[in-house]
Amino acid sequence: MKHQSLNTQSYSYPVANTVLMIEPVHFGFNPETAVNNYFQNSGNLNEKIQEVALHEYLNMVEKLRAHGIEVISVRDTENPFTPDSIFPNNWISFHEDGQIILYPMFAPNRRLERRHDIPGILELHGHKCSNIDDFSFWEDENRFLEGTGSMILDRGNKIAYAAISERTDKSLFLQFCSTFGYTPVSFTANQSVGNERKAIYHTNVMLCVADQYAVICAESIDEQDERTMVLETLQKSGKSLIEIKENQMCHFAGNMLQLANNEGVRFLVMSQSAYDVLTESQRERLRAFNEFIICAVPFIENAGGGSVRCMMAEVF
Repeated sequence: MKHQSLNTQSYSYPVANTVLMIEPVHFGFNPETAVNNYFQNSGNLNEKIQEVALHEYLNMVEKLRAHGIEVISVRDTENPFTPDSIFPNNWISFHEDGQIILYPMFAPNRRLERRHDIPGILELHGHKCSNIDDFSFWEDENRFLEGTGSMILDRGNKIAYAAISERTDKSLFLQFCSTFGYTPVSFTANQSVGNERKAIYHTNVMLCVADQYAVICAESIDEQDERTMVLETLQKSGKSLIEIKENQMCHFAGNMLQLANNEGVRFLVMSQSAYDVLTESQRERLRAFNEFIICAVPFIENAGGGSVRCMMAEVF
């Protein structure tokens, strides 16, 4: 598929320069999420996993701040027990007009991550919080939509992409898009688990949409018409496509996030695992758009089944 020229409107494209991150206190393998997150691994873990995860987390925070990105780091609470609190982007999202949205979560112990003090903490850091829309009541009907894990928001073009799964209910996705003015693009994305093709738990492990480009594991979209539709939508919205393979996706090469610092310099944040599996050609294409911030989070990836994008909730 041919790459289009760069979008001339990209410099006004909304890119966050601030992120919310949650410092873990009880990080660990979560069996409640492992039932459909095939990136998680319970092996090779030890009693020091919280200590190691905290070290990885603090190093990532330091690296982001060193590049001029504002990090609002909030320590998790000792109670209740929330082993996945390090991934806040699934239960909350922040929007340009100060809007906050809360989401329904698949795993019962992840629902405990929702904190009512977060808007106040953001306001102390000078960020406006105008209104809260709470979708979490859908948990009572076993319908889920896990924030910017479930949905990739092309905020500049008001297009939302979602791979439908147990964590991403199509009707809720359509309701979100109708409520907040996004054009919905839904599809099914799979990965190989043993001899089976199973739904990928979150869209943000196979798709990253930035200002001028998108990183996508297109081969995970098994249905050819759906694959063509997604790729054409991305191109028509002005994105150059960088395609990755499934084995690269499984090392979190799709779980990336573009951020900017307060001087407007743009960065692509990725894990060391992701960087290591990219080809030199892929790296060169990505470097043409922005600089890299590379963070080593192997223990978090292994036990949590999520990487650096999952650890950051963008604040606008």
